[in-house]
Amino acid sequence: MMKNFEKYSVTFFIGAMFMVFLLVCTLGCGQVREEKPVIKIAIWGGTDEIEMLNSLVEEWQEKHPEVIAKLEHTPAGSYTNKLLIRIAGGTAPDVMFVEANIFVNFWAMDAFLDLKPFIDKDPDFSIDDFFPEIVDRFTIDGKVYCIPRDNAPFACVYFNKKLFDEAGIAYPSDDWDWSDLLDKALKLTKRSADGTISQYGYYGWTWQNFVYSNGGGIVDDVQDPKRFVMNEKEGVDGLKFYADLINVHKVCPSPVEFGNLGMGAQQLFMSSKLAMYQSGFWESTLFKNIKDFDWDVAMFPKGPTGIRRFGTGGSGYCVLRTTRYPELAWDIVKTLTGEKAQIALSEMGLTQPSRRSIAMGEHFAGNSKPPLNKGMLNEAVKYVIFEPFHIKWREINDLHLSPQLDLVFNGSESVEDAMAKIAPEADRLLSEGN
Repeated sequence: MMKNFEKYSVTFFIGAMFMVFLLVCTLGCGQVREEKPVIKIAIWGGTDEIEMLNSLVEEWQEKHPEVIAKLEHTPAGSYTNKLLIRIAGGTAPDVMFVEANIFVNFWAMDAFLDLKPFIDKDPDFSIDDFFPEIVDRFTIDGKVYCIPRDNAPFACVYFNKKLFDEAGIAYPSDDWDWSDLLDKALKLTKRSADGTISQYGYYGWTWQNFVYSNGGGIVDDVQDPKRFVMNEKEGVDGLKFYADLINVHKVCPSPVEFGNLGMGAQQLFMSSKLAMYQSGFWESTLFKNIKDFDWDVAMFPKGPTGIRRFGTGGSGYCVLRTTRYPELAWDIVKTLTGEKAQIALSEMGLTQPSRRSIAMGEHFAGNSKPPLNKGMLNEAVKYVIFEPFHIKWREINDLHLSPQLDLVFNGSESVEDAMAKIAPEADRLLSEGN
C-alpha cells in the first residue's frame, strides 16, 4: 500500500510540475504576443545631434512606459530616397524629420497626417510661437503637415576679421549692398604677378540670392508655379552679377578652381585663403573650431534697388498618415520641436530655432558664442523664398537647371543662352501640375 501511495505521489508531483511548466509557457508566450508597440522616428544628423535626440526620447519614454520609442538614423545623403521607398512600400515610420524643400515630394504622396486638429485641441502647444514663414511652408489649404524645428535662411556672409584688419577694410554691415560686396571682394583678393590667386575675396554657393535680391524669381509663383521666369531680365541680370564675380572679376573661385585647389570653400575660409564665405548658419558648427582668427557674420547684401531676399531651407517633424498611434506620435513631435530641444540645438550652434521665443532670447541671439551677429537671422527670416512648391521641381533642377548653371559658372556659356535652353523644358514640366 505504501509503495502504491509513493508511486501515486511521485506521479502526481510530476504531473503537477508539468502543469506548472505548461502554465509558465502559456503566460510567457502570451507576453511575447503582447509586446509593447514600437513608435519609429526617422531622423538624420551628426553624432552630437543624435545624442541629444536620444536623451530627449529617453525622457519621453520614461513618461510613456506602455510603448517603445525608437530612433532610426539614416545618413542625410540617402535619407530622402530611403524614406520615399519605405513609404511607397508600406513600411513608413510613425514620425519623420523632413527638410522644407524636400517636404514637397513627401506631401505629394499623401504621406503626412494633418496636425491642425492636434494643434487646436492642445492647450500646451501654440503654433503662434513659431516664425510664420516656416509654418506657411508646411501649411496647405489650412492643414498643417509639419511642426518646424528650425529656420535656415541662406543669409550669412561669414567674414575673416583678421584679413579685413590687415587690409584696413571696414567689416561688412547688415545694411551693405552688392557694390559694397564687390568692392570688398576686389580689395581682399590677392594675386601674384603671374595672376595666380592666393586669397579669394568672396565665395557663395547661393546664386539664387542674387536673382531674388535683383527683383527676379525662379518661377512665377512659388506656391503654385506655372512658368519658369529666370530667363526674364531681373533674373538674368542677377545671375550675371554672380557669374561675373567668378569669370570677370575673378574674386570668387570657379568649380574648376576648387578642383585645382584640392579643398572646398569651408577649408579655404578656415585656412584664411577666403575672406568672405556666404552660406547658412549651420556652418557655425564647423567654424567654431577656428583658433587662428576671429570671425563673424553679416546679412547677405541688398540688391541694386534695395531689395532684400534670400533662398532658404528649414526643417521639422511630421506624423505619417499610416501611424497606428497618432496621439503618441503627436506628443513625440511636440517633444522634438519643444523648447528644450531647440535650446539644445542653439547651444550646439547647429540651427536657428523656429520658435521665436528661443531665437530671440538668451540661448540664440543673446548668447556670446560665435557668430556674435547671428541675431540678424531673426530679421532675415522675413525675406526668405523657398524652392518652388511643385512635384517636378527636383527633376527640373537636377536634370536641366543645375547642369546649365555649371556651364555658366565655368564660363563656357552665357546666362542668356543657358536660361533660354532651360525655359521650354521647365515650362513643360511645370505644366504637368502637382
